[in-house]
Amino acid sequence: MSNEDEAIEVTVLLPCLNEAETLAICVQKAVKCLDELGVRGEVLVSDNGSTDGSQQIASENGARVIHAPIRGYGGALMAGIDAAYGKYVIMADADDSYDLANLGPFIEKLREGHDVVMGNRFKGGIAPGAMPPLHRYLGNPVLSWLGRALFKLRGVGDFHCGIRGFSRDRIRELDLCMPGMEFASELVVRASLRSYSIVEVPTTLRKDGRSRPPHLRTWRDGWRHLRFLLVLSPRRTLIQPGFVLGTLGMIGAIALTLGPIRIGHIALDVNALVYACLAALVGAQLVLFGGFAEIYGRNEGIVREARLARWTKILRLETCAAVGLGLIALGLVGTILALSAWGSSGFGEQDARAAIRVVVPSAMTIASGILIIFSGLFGSLLTLRVANAPKAAVASSASGDTDTLDSLEASLAATPDSDADLDPPVPTR
Repeated sequence: MSNEDEAIEVTVLLPCLNEAETLAICVQKAVKCLDELGVRGEVLVSDNGSTDGSQQIASENGARVIHAPIRGYGGALMAGIDAAYGKYVIMADADDSYDLANLGPFIEKLREGHDVVMGNRFKGGIAPGAMPPLHRYLGNPVLSWLGRALFKLRGVGDFHCGIRGFSRDRIRELDLCMPGMEFASELVVRASLRSYSIVEVPTTLRKDGRSRPPHLRTWRDGWRHLRFLLVLSPRRTLIQPGFVLGTLGMIGAIALTLGPIRIGHIALDVNALVYACLAALVGAQLVLFGGFAEIYGRNEGIVREARLARWTKILRLETCAAVGLGLIALGLVGTILALSAWGSSGFGEQDARAAIRVVVPSAMTIASGILIIFSGLFGSLLTLRVANAPKAAVASSASGDTDTLDSLEASLAATPDSDADLDPPVPTR
């Protein structure tokens, strides 16, 4: 990079896939805005394999063009962030829906030292027809509320605004990796998890200038955003609810095993015992799945959690096998007691209520033991995968297996022929 490149303060980043209809006006607006503000900057178009001549249009209008090898919205943005010369990056869609002629508020906040500056379309104004009613009144409000609730993002009212600015170096430190539309969620969530300074500025949204349908697919991409938010917060979505459910179920199962319970005019008996055992079993599963999610997220670099070592100690085969075998033994004791009681009556008719009080909790305990044993096996597999990866890499490097490395690089760089609607594998950066 030359000294001239190093002096660039702002990169306006436009991800692009067949945006020939609107790309020229977007580049022109951004270039003009930077000139009017007296900001030394560049417009960078990260092309995702356009076939309509978007690359030439961008170059002719003063933008620098790069090729993004990873297909998808996030793939294009990751490549653009890596290639940007600016100290700050302002990303926006290339469909002429965002106000690229008014970048001043973003630059001002970035200069104040904030790490991420989000646009807020609800504060700035949404033109008629610019946002589908389903997105405006359901999708964005719900996902924004969920983001605030799960990640304490109280200052972010428009979680999925497509125009936002950030410090290039600070965002690169996050090692973002989502190749699809959920990249927008990943950026703000992981910035929040790292305690970055995040602020909002009002921005406007107008109807885009394209004649074709947008790349965004309402239900598919909405689900991907929701899935990402839930997966990235396993403690609040899995572990904590599972712990509460399992604890209540266990208390209820123990109490009802001893006999019926009457609460006012309501009598709880063996029917309630069955559901209490079910709650205890489901709660245990949720807690275990939450542990797996934390291990996977940490190992894949999606989240960074210092307390993860606690899960790796619990969810290993040795610990889980000991606990699981103990639960199975306890359940077998209950089963033997139930068989003994049945045998004392000559294996004929028996008191169904009394039998259920022993058989159902015993079966639940055995099932829990089996579940925990195999959970330990799965947890160990998750940790073994990462523990062995560096050794394999070293062995491959030492043996000079360049063919294998070349093949791996080729497979990572390979892209599907279809549009960015595909859900590509998560790249490792």
